[in-house]
Amino acid sequence: MKKKTIFVSTFFLILMSNFVFGQGNISKENLEKIKKSYSKNDPYIKAVTNAVCKNSIKKLSKNHFSIGKYDHNFKYKVNVKGITDQESSGRCWMFTSMNTLRPKVIEKYNLSEFEFSTNYLYFYDQLEKSNLFLQGIIDNKDKALDDKMVNWLLKSAMPETYTSENTSGMQKIIKKKLRESALILRRMKSAKKEDLEKKKLEILGDIYKILAINLGEPPTEFSWNYKDKTGKISELKNYTPESFFKEVVNFNENDYVLLMDDPSREYYKLYEIEYDRNVYEGQNWIYINLPTKEIKEFAKKSIIDNEAMYFSCDVGKQLDSKEGLLSLDNYDYESLFGVKFEMNKKDRIITFQSGSSHGMALVGVDTDKNGKITKWLLENSWGSKSGHNGYLTMTDEWFDQYMFRVVVLKKFINEKTLKILKQKAIKLPPWDPMFSFDK
Repeated sequence: MKKKTIFVSTFFLILMSNFVFGQGNISKENLEKIKKSYSKNDPYIKAVTNAVCKNSIKKLSKNHFSIGKYDHNFKYKVNVKGITDQESSGRCWMFTSMNTLRPKVIEKYNLSEFEFSTNYLYFYDQLEKSNLFLQGIIDNKDKALDDKMVNWLLKSAMPETYTSENTSGMQKIIKKKLRESALILRRMKSAKKEDLEKKKLEILGDIYKILAINLGEPPTEFSWNYKDKTGKISELKNYTPESFFKEVVNFNENDYVLLMDDPSREYYKLYEIEYDRNVYEGQNWIYINLPTKEIKEFAKKSIIDNEAMYFSCDVGKQLDSKEGLLSLDNYDYESLFGVKFEMNKKDRIITFQSGSSHGMALVGVDTDKNGKITKWLLENSWGSKSGHNGYLTMTDEWFDQYMFRVVVLKKFINEKTLKILKQKAIKLPPWDPMFSFDK
């Protein structure tokens, strides 16, 4: 259909709607009332229209009165070394997790630099998530295809949208294979358990093949030696991935607790997100819901004791990437358009306007002369040229509005809060608004 035909047809429909439809439509009278909000004769409206038509909204809304208000100096900072770059892999959660452990390894072995192999972890993350998806299909095989859980699995419970650097083609192939396999397994719902397991392993074999061709097959053994800051070279030693992790990292997940601020739900309760895990036999995410004010105190104690934390937030909101600053004062859209934006954190969550979109390591905090927190420091994984030398400075007010979760060592948390872990967790569905941004 030609553009002219489309225009005429659309115009005809709009015109007819003023005569045919009843209450709820935009009538001619209603349209006239709406149009009054925009006056071409208003000098401000004319100026701002001319400006917006030729420039970036973000550039025009930049609040120049806030420039220079915050610096990038911090009173308390975790000893961190170097900035990682996740490229376009979408694996911020993986880089963040490793970045919180990295300082300990660097300190333990007196290294100048150190970085974990995220490619190795990514290979098995994709394989395990594929298994989680396929087993989820088997576990729900008796439900209708339009059942909400089945529908969510087919739409959302897939490996990440982005892959290791430039292998986006691999992701499309894996998705195609998994969705095809889901239908095959559902059509086998009357089959014996062992036959379903056999078919699933056959499918996972295909997934493994695709991953190995794209990423290389993960090693089962490797050698590692290193040169410390003094120039001393360690003795060459053979490891398996498991033995390396146990000796070098010495990490115990039971020492940590996930804290979240979700004002749309009751505070001081324990929650669990169904299917929010990386491996089928693993544990779903379990978190304590706390007001931000209390989470900050635990985070501050952690940083002062030189412990980095996993931190996730809605990073795109009010981010000045050039300055490396997250501040509510960065952009003034209200003044630019003369329109109020009044949603609070709860409103943004329940309307899907805001959610956890990015993970970083929380590594610094600054206070004024009275000990009041003023700003925080985040170690990002977008490379050293991003933000302020790879870091983002976050104001304390921004923390209140757009922080969603922090993983803290239990030793920094008071007994009152730790007792919440003894509650029976309230299970939430995987399509919950609070987790809609997590893929």
